[in-house]
Amino acid sequence: MSGRVYLDWNASAPLRPEARDAMIAAMDVTGNASSIHGEGRAVRGLIEKARAQVSDALGAAGADIVFTSGATEAAALACAGRDLHCAAVEHDAVSAWCHADLPVDAQGHVSVSDPAHTALQLANSETGVVQKLPEGIAVCDATQAFGKLPMAFNWLGADMAMVSAHKLGGPKGIGALALRQGLDVTAGIKGGGQEMGRRAGTENVLGIVGFGAAAEAAARDLANGLWQEVAEWRLMLEQALEAECEGIILLGKDHQRLPNTLSLIAPGWKGETQVMAMDLAGFAVSAGSACSSGKVSASRVLLAMGYDAAQAGSALRVSFGPETGRENVLSFAKAYAKAYGRAQNRQKQAGLALPKNKTG
Repeated sequence: MSGRVYLDWNASAPLRPEARDAMIAAMDVTGNASSIHGEGRAVRGLIEKARAQVSDALGAAGADIVFTSGATEAAALACAGRDLHCAAVEHDAVSAWCHADLPVDAQGHVSVSDPAHTALQLANSETGVVQKLPEGIAVCDATQAFGKLPMAFNWLGADMAMVSAHKLGGPKGIGALALRQGLDVTAGIKGGGQEMGRRAGTENVLGIVGFGAAAEAAARDLANGLWQEVAEWRLMLEQALEAECEGIILLGKDHQRLPNTLSLIAPGWKGETQVMAMDLAGFAVSAGSACSSGKVSASRVLLAMGYDAAQAGSALRVSFGPETGRENVLSFAKAYAKAYGRAQNRQKQAGLALPKNKTG
């Protein structure tokens, strides 16, 4: 290993060169997409090309793709003014609009009784656990699954789905809401008639173009089997940590998860302390969702799954991608095992040995 290793892809994936190149080229295109002259039509052409790229990658033929400032705005556009239910394991961007009262089991799977009034994630950003979506789900959060799992909006049976560019190697500050044909939403931002009247304001052309290029490249990587190799690295990492770190709890083990996500609990070792230890060792990891990792508090996702506050406050998430490489994953396993051993020794010296519990 040379230099630092970035293992926080679920927070934000590295920018793809395809997205960077597309955005640089778009900088030289002058005009407003709402203008009817040649320059305006050229900009409109870039936007519609990107819309088609996102639609194709998402498997959303015939659906409407509405560009937003990100998945958070897409969630607001989808959920605002609707009587929806969700579980406490949902991202804050969704749970803020819903009754978070659906039951969750110990693996993070959600029980849905009324799909037409439910918002449900396809894959959890913290644990990587994949949900089985019932037919007719009102809102699907596909943010983490898009580009990592074989999926198509038209297969999901959802009315709407939200996605975000920076989770699959596009730029930050751009996302989209896919709507099943014939559905509509009330614009949250009013003004002009952009985005089919659903999201007013001059379009973020550079972001949209970058999103389109990244989505196309992500679909190609998925089709070429790159994420299958990533899943093999995750299994290798799990096996190495289980062998060297007695007492850790691997979340979602033996259940379908994102190919790149390993989430664990190290009882007695606070998540933020683990993050700092790994940061000093040259590895960027997370104690949970990037939208809340700055808060020193237990993960509400793990609390909803039945873990106590001490366990939920001792979680670590490792997420990576095809560019990470097998050797860097192995290097992290060795560094984490050393740090874990030091933490365990400190606990023993203090008379607080880490619990020996491998269930999870």
